[in-house]
This record gives sequence, structure tokens and C-alpha cells, in this order.
Amino acid sequence: MEILKRFRDIMASNIHAMLDQAEDPEKMIDQYLRDLNSDLGKVKSETAAIMAAEKRERRELAELQKEIDDMQRYAVKALEAQNEDDARKFLQRKAELTEKEKTMQTSVELAATNTAQMRQMHDKLESDIGELESRRAELKGKASVAKTQKRMNDLNSSVSSTGERISAFDKMEEKINQQLDEAMAMSELNKSSGTDIKDLAAKYETDTNVDSELESLKGGINVDDELEALKSQLNKGE
Repeated sequence: MEILKRFRDIMASNIHAMLDQAEDPEKMIDQYLRDLNSDLGKVKSETAAIMAAEKRERRELAELQKEIDDMQRYAVKALEAQNEDDARKFLQRKAELTEKEKTMQTSVELAATNTAQMRQMHDKLESDIGELESRRAELKGKASVAKTQKRMNDLNSSVSSTGERISAFDKMEEKINQQLDEAMAMSELNKSSGTDIKDLAAKYETDTNVDSELESLKGGINVDDELEALKSQLNKGE
């Protein structure tokens, strides 16, 4: 039966293994619960049908066995009445029913096996649903913590990346400052070389004026006259 094949897989499933494989465990919990409840409804319906089929098979088997017993009882009565032909007919019918009984017994055993399997699946589904319902809050809490931690990890990675970009920016700034210093130095050199001759000429212009003033001072003073004047002052003092 297709339903049995489908729900054998359900029996072999594991809630936690499925959650481990889920991309979003919080949504998976609710979805898995919905799926389990839907499957439980199907299993209940199918289990009821299989149990009814088993009961029908058993009832038919019991009726068949009663008929076999009746054929045996009628054969005995026919012989007691010294009616061998009737006894033979009853025994012939008993043989036919006995062959049918073997086939029906096999059907009953198969129905019983199917019922046991469906009941087992039904019980496991109820157990899984009960476990998941009782642990839903806990699992969702853990899933929420995991998502929060993941976001923090992503932010840490982003911050680390920002640090690398800042470091690269610092290196670029250092290089730009170096280029600016070199450019300013070159500007100073160019300025010095452009005014060198003028500055030098101004220097000599200044030196010439000083020399002229010195010469004028020297020309206006007579050393011999100053010496004689000092002698006269000394003689008067004596």
C-alpha cells in the first residue's frame, strides 16, 4: 500500500536531524508541526480503514470456519442417518471451504500486520508532535540566539573589513602628504633659483652705501688736528 510506504519514511525521520538541515529553523519548526498534524490526520484515517478491513477479514474467516464446522457436523449426521451420499457432499464442501480458509487466513495476517504498522506510525507521529510542541519555545529560543549571533559575527566581519579600509586610507593619506611635501620643496627651490640674482645685487647695493658712509666719515675727521687739540687741553691743565 502506498500509504504504508510513505509513512515508513516518517517513522525513520528524526525531528532534530531535519531541523539541523533547515535554513530557517524557526520557520521549519512551525512547518514541520503543520506537516506532522496533516500526516497524523491521514494516518488516523488510513489506520481506521485498515483496522476495519482487518475486522472484516477476521469476521469473514470466523464465518468460514463456522461453515466448515457445520459441514463436518452435517456429514456426521448424514452418516448416522445412513445417507453416505449426503455425507460425501458435506465433506466435499468442507474440503473446498478448507482451501479457501488458507487464503483467507493469509489475508487476515496481512491485515493484522498492516494494522500494527499503521498503529506504530500513528503512535510515533503523536509522540513526535507532543515532543515538538513541548520544546517549540526552547527550539525557537535557541534558533533566535543563533540568528542573533550570526548577525553579530557578520557585523564583526564588517568592522574588521572597515579597519582594513581605514588602514588603506591612512597609507594613501601618507603617500599624498609625501607628494605634497615634495611639491612644496620643489616650489621653494624654484622660487630661490628665480630670485637669486636680484637678492645678490641688492646685497651689493647695500654694501656700497655702507662703504660710502664710512668713507665720508673718514674724510670729515683730521687726526692730527684732534691730537693737537688734546695736547693743548692737557697743557692748560698743568
